[in-house]
Amino acid sequence: MTSATHAALPSRWWQFYQLTKPRVVQLIVFCAVIGMALAIPGLPHGEEWIRLIAATAGIWLVAGAAAAFNCLIEQQIDAKMKRTAWRPTARGELSRRDTLLFSALLCACGSAVLFIWVNPLTMWLTFATFVGYAVIYTVVLKPMTPQNIVIGGASGAMPPVLGWAAMRGDLGAEAWLMCLIIFLWTPPHFWALALYRSEDYRKAGLPMMPVTHGNAFTRLQIMLYTWVLFAATLLPFLIGMSGWLYLAAAVVLGLMFCHHAWRLWRAYSEALARRTFMFSLVHLSLLFAALLLDHYLSPWLG
Repeated sequence: MTSATHAALPSRWWQFYQLTKPRVVQLIVFCAVIGMALAIPGLPHGEEWIRLIAATAGIWLVAGAAAAFNCLIEQQIDAKMKRTAWRPTARGELSRRDTLLFSALLCACGSAVLFIWVNPLTMWLTFATFVGYAVIYTVVLKPMTPQNIVIGGASGAMPPVLGWAAMRGDLGAEAWLMCLIIFLWTPPHFWALALYRSEDYRKAGLPMMPVTHGNAFTRLQIMLYTWVLFAATLLPFLIGMSGWLYLAAAVVLGLMFCHHAWRLWRAYSEALARRTFMFSLVHLSLLFAALLLDHYLSPWLG
């Protein structure tokens, strides 16, 4: 092997790694792990650790496969948008055949891990989530309707359900409540991004809400959704799923998100839209982290 070829290998592996949309998948896996942790009382032990690690790996692999398939389908669209033009598929650095094989390999490996070391329910739910995102959302909904984020958000909200099913082998109400929170969080999160990337979406021919309904209408929808989301985040406390620690975090984070959305609705600026989008990521991450901490600390706090 020549030194030039050897030097090119890391770059090639890095291109495939970028197809998995690592930052997006990290949040997906994080929410799935929270679902796993909340599904069992106390800390995992014995076989639970093996199942938790296997479920985390399997969900990561299938989520990465869905992301790679999304890059394949949206190759031409990504090439027209500044935000995504750097992707290896958009730049033509990876062929469609290589991308498809990579996605299929990840999906097959992840599904096998879930089936063998976790349970068939989790495998089928994770595969259904793959189909929901990679096919129903990417191929059908995204180019068809400005409600693509709302409808397609159902698949993106599934990670806690997958995590819960991995540890319990069933679908509890608590898992669906976490799913509901992510489902309601998704539209204001993505629409804030779409506001300051609306020209990109217009050039790409995608019917995102700022393109089809205008800036002002989108900002109103963001504000309304943040208040509905705020109400939903209080439900874990109201049904006895969590305690005061989580409630305090949910109230503070929810009011901060609503404040961002209210300011964005009153007076638009690209900088504020960016801050709202970035805070939405902080909001969901800290909210689920608080849910996890509450799960372990509430018995000690009384």
